[in-house]
Amino acid sequence: MPTRCGWANRGPLEVAYHDTEWGVPSRDDRHLFELLILEGAQAGLSWSTILRKRENYRKAFARFDAVKVARFDARRRAALLRDPGIVRNRQKIEATVINARQVLAVQEEHGSLAGYLWQFVDGEPIRNAWTSLRQVPAETEKSRAMSRALVKRGFRFVGPTICYAFMQATGMVNDHITTCFRYSRRRSQGT
Repeated sequence: MPTRCGWANRGPLEVAYHDTEWGVPSRDDRHLFELLILEGAQAGLSWSTILRKRENYRKAFARFDAVKVARFDARRRAALLRDPGIVRNRQKIEATVINARQVLAVQEEHGSLAGYLWQFVDGEPIRNAWTSLRQVPAETEKSRAMSRALVKRGFRFVGPTICYAFMQATGMVNDHITTCFRYSRRRSQGT
């Protein structure tokens, strides 16, 4: 059995996510929007809870098509509050619609969400060399900068800890521990 980051040994969903997606550089706007929303939804919950609900999130939020989500009206948002397949939190649901609108504004202004977000790491993944999960920070100056910029643009549920988790998930930061079999791998999605 390969050595993995300790958090990824809790169950098959975590293992699959860790082994195939977490830390892989993504420049696909829809994927980035999805992970930004899921990281925000995770606030106060376990990541395994979000992974179990991920397919339901994709169905509930139009497969993270920002154009469609930005048009969700009050009736659609109210229906989402009754959907047991997602986290039924009014603020998080409202934030998803607001964030979709902000994604569209970013795309209009910067050409892509990816181009805008990747500027916070100068367009290249940061490759850390942690030997233990205890060394991995909850936030960094770069995640604080991303958070400030997103909040200023009107995004919600984008605090510095959420932004750092997002940066890890999307491969902007490689925080696989050095003994993890994924540490040396470098692949990219949606390039």
